[in-house]
Amino acid sequence: MESSPPSASEPPAPDPAAPEPPATGTSSAGTPSAGTPSAGTPSAERPAVEPSVSEPPASEAASAGRPVAESSVREAPGGLAGVRRAGAAAPVTVPAGLPAPRAESAAFELLHPRVRRWLWEQGWRELRQAQEAAVAPVLAGDRDVLIAAATATGKTEAAFLPICSSLAADPPSVPGFWAVYVSPLKALINDQHGRLDALCENLEIPVARWHGDVAAATKGRLAARPRGILLITPESLEALFVLRGPRMGLFAGALRYVVVDELHSFIGTERGAQLRSLLHRLDLAARRRVPRIGLSATLGDLGAAAEFLRPGGGDRVERVVSTADGQEVRLQLRGYVSRDPRENPGDSADPAAGPPCAGPEAAAEDGDAAPYGGHGGGAEPYGEAGAGGGEEASRDVRDIARHLFQTLRGGHHLVFANSRSAVEQYTDLLTRESEAARVPNEFVPHHGNLSKDIREHTEARLKDRSLPATAICTSTLEMGIDIGSVSSVAQIGAPPGVAALRQRLGRSGRRDAPAVLRLYVSEPAPYGGMNPADELRDQLVQTIATVDLLLERWYEPPPPGMPHLSTLTQQVLSLIAQHGGVTPAAAHRTLCAQGPFREVGPDTFAALLRDLAAARLIRQEPDGLLLHGEVGERIVNHHTFYAAFATPVEYRVTAGSRALGTLPVDQPVAEGSLLLFAGRRWRVLTVDPEARLIDVAPASGGRPPTFTGAGPEVHDRVRVRMREVYESPRVPAYLDAAARLLLDQGRAAYRRLGLGETPLLPYGKDTLLFPFRGDRIMTTLTLALAARGVDAARQGLSLLLAGTSPEQAKDHLTSLAEEGLPSSADLARHIPDKRHDKYDFALSVPLLTLSWTTRHLDLPATESFLATTFPT
Repeated sequence: MESSPPSASEPPAPDPAAPEPPATGTSSAGTPSAGTPSAGTPSAERPAVEPSVSEPPASEAASAGRPVAESSVREAPGGLAGVRRAGAAAPVTVPAGLPAPRAESAAFELLHPRVRRWLWEQGWRELRQAQEAAVAPVLAGDRDVLIAAATATGKTEAAFLPICSSLAADPPSVPGFWAVYVSPLKALINDQHGRLDALCENLEIPVARWHGDVAAATKGRLAARPRGILLITPESLEALFVLRGPRMGLFAGALRYVVVDELHSFIGTERGAQLRSLLHRLDLAARRRVPRIGLSATLGDLGAAAEFLRPGGGDRVERVVSTADGQEVRLQLRGYVSRDPRENPGDSADPAAGPPCAGPEAAAEDGDAAPYGGHGGGAEPYGEAGAGGGEEASRDVRDIARHLFQTLRGGHHLVFANSRSAVEQYTDLLTRESEAARVPNEFVPHHGNLSKDIREHTEARLKDRSLPATAICTSTLEMGIDIGSVSSVAQIGAPPGVAALRQRLGRSGRRDAPAVLRLYVSEPAPYGGMNPADELRDQLVQTIATVDLLLERWYEPPPPGMPHLSTLTQQVLSLIAQHGGVTPAAAHRTLCAQGPFREVGPDTFAALLRDLAAARLIRQEPDGLLLHGEVGERIVNHHTFYAAFATPVEYRVTAGSRALGTLPVDQPVAEGSLLLFAGRRWRVLTVDPEARLIDVAPASGGRPPTFTGAGPEVHDRVRVRMREVYESPRVPAYLDAAARLLLDQGRAAYRRLGLGETPLLPYGKDTLLFPFRGDRIMTTLTLALAARGVDAARQGLSLLLAGTSPEQAKDHLTSLAEEGLPSSADLARHIPDKRHDKYDFALSVPLLTLSWTTRHLDLPATESFLATTFPT
C-alpha cells in the first residue's frame, strides 16, 4: 500500500475524475422575466414578508424576555399564556374562467396551467408565503434554493409546484429520473408519495418510491425504465451507487432537480456527510451541476445551512425565508416534584415538596387540570403491581400522566417524551387511566423500535378525524410525516434543543388555529445534604431558557466543520464498488478536493488510506488502483453497509405471528420476565439468541425496556441564557404555580450560593465549578483540569473537582488562563476509548484523535471563558 499523498499526475477514474460540472440553465445574472422577482446578489435572502420592527404588544414582550407585569399578559383558555406573532399568507389567483380570487399573485401566474387548475380543484385560495416566494427561483432551474419555513407552511408544495410546472411544460426527452427527492424517513416518503401523486396524476409525471420496504420487482421495473420523480432515502441512494453503479449515468441523465427534505436533520451528522457526498456524486453522474432545493423548518444559521446544501458554493444559494410561523402560541410550563412512589403526599411539611401541581388550589388557578385524584371519583387506579412489574412509577410521573389524561382526552395531540423507555412508561400509565375510568383508550405509542405496522397504525389513528387519538412519541413524529394538525403538543422533560422544540411546536396550530405547547418538568424534592446542582432546579431553568430562545427565533447553528472520517471511509468503499476500483488521486479529488470532505487534505487522506489498508478494508494493485480488501468486501456486501451510522444488533419482538418491533441485544431479557412494549404489557415466553427473537404474550405487569443512546448536546447559548434567567426578576407568564415556586427556589439557591460572584463552590472536601457554558466547553474544561492532575467529573450544571479546595481550583484555572490550554491531542489522551462512529475501529490513534476532538472539544471558546472568568 503506498503511503505517499495522492499524486495529481495519476490517471483519473472515469466518473470521479470528471471536472466540477457547470450549472445547468441560464445564468442567474440574466435579466429576470416580467413578474419574476430578481435574485439580487448571489446570497440574497427572499423574506416573503419583511419582519416587523415595531414594538410588540405586552404579551409578546413578556415571552420575548422583556420585563412586564404578569397581569398585562393575556391568559388564554386552559391556563395557557398567549403570545401572538405577526404573519400572513400571500393570496393567489385562479385560472381564467373560474371564480375571482381575493387578490393577484405573480407567482401563481408563473405556474403551469394544469398546476393552477389542480390548485383550484383542491380548494386553494392562497399560496402560502414560502410558496409565493419560491416559485420564481425554483422555476428558473439555474440555481440552488434554500426554503426555510415553519412546519406546516407548505414547504413541499413550495418546491414541487414550480418543479412540476417546469417538468409539465418541458418533459425531458432522454431516459432517467427527472427529479430526485431525498428524505430522512421512509414514512415521510410514503406520505409525500400520496401527496405528490395526486398533484402529478394529471401532469403525466410518474412518482415512484425507492426504499427498504419497496418490493424488489418494483425497483427492477424502475431501474429498467427510470423516469419521473423518485422519492428515496440516503441509504437507498447509496445502494443505487453500490449495486447499480454502471447505470448511475443513465439514472441521472435527465435529472433537473434534487430536493432535500428536513435539511436541518442532516446538518452536522455522519448521515449528513454521507448525503452531501451522494449529492456530489449524483452531479458527477449527471455530468452537470443539478440544482438543489433544500427544505427545512428550523434553521439557526442560514449561511451555514446554504453551505451544507452546496459545499463551497453556499454564498450562491438563493434563500427563501418565510415569516409565516407567527400565529398565536399558547404556552404552559407545569412543575412537579419527584418523590418516592410509596410516599404519602400529605406527610410532607415542606411546601416545596407539596402536592404535585402545587395542589388543588393551583390546579383551579391554572384552569388546566381537575383537582388531584378527581378523574374518577378520586379512586387510585394503580394497584400493587404498579407501572414496573412490582415497581411503581414515581409520584411525579404518575401525576404527569394523570394530567395528560385529564387534559388531552377527546382530541388529537402529540406528547413528546425524551426517550423510548419514557414513551412506553407513559403509554402504559395512560392506558391504565383509561381502563380505570372505563373509557376507550386513545393513547398510542410511536418510536423507532416499534414495527412498521404499529407506527403506521398510530399515524393512521392521528389522521382519522372520526375518533380522538394522542400519540406518545420520540422525535419520530417531529419531522414532516403528514398526520394532520393536532390540537396541542406536550413535552415531558427539558426539550432536547431549541430547533427540536420549534419543530415539535410546529405540529400544533396549523392554519388559523393557535399553536399550543404544554411542558412538564420534574425536579427532586428537597433532602438533607442536597446537591447544589439539584437546588438550582436546572431542568426547569433550561426549559425556560429554551422557550425564551425559541420565541426570539434563535436556533442552534450547525456544529463547526468536522472531518467525518468514518463516513469518508464508507464513501471510499462505495466509490470503489461503483466503479470497480479507483485511484487514490481520483478518490481524493472526488470526495475531498472537489467534494464535501474539504476538511481532509492530501496528507490526512493518505493516512486514512494506510489505516484502511492495515484494517484490510482496501488493497492496492500494482498499477495503483484501489480495490476492496478481504474485510472491506465483506462489509460492502452486507445490507448494513448503506447506512453511515452504526446499526445496533437487535432482537425481534413478536407476539405469536405479529411483529411488535425490536430491542437492543445488549439489554438482556430473561424468559418469564415482564415487559412494557408497544404500549402494552407482556410476559417474555422465549428468547432465541441464535434467531435473535423474543416471543411474548399479554400479561398484567411489565417494565419499560432500556434503550441505548446518548442525550442531546446542550448548546453554549442555552447555558448562557440559563444564567440570565437566574439573575433576572422576570417570571414568565406561562409558568404554573408549582413551576413558579421551583423557579423561586432555583433563583434563591443561585443567590445563596453566590454563583453570581464566583463560579467556585466548596462542597465538603471537593469543589463544584459552575461555568454555565455549553457541553463542549464543559468537556474541554474537564480534560484540561485532568491534564493538571485534577480529578474532574461532570455533575449536572457543574464540574466536581474531587479533593480540591476552591483556592486550589482557582489556582489551576488561573494557570490555564495564563499558560493556555494543552493541545487537543494532549487533552484527548485522557479519553481511553475515542471510538464513536461506525468505522472508527479502522482508524489509527492520530486520526481517531482528530475525529474525536473536533466533535467534542472547543478550545477557543474555553480559553475565552477562562480569560474572562479567571483573569491573570
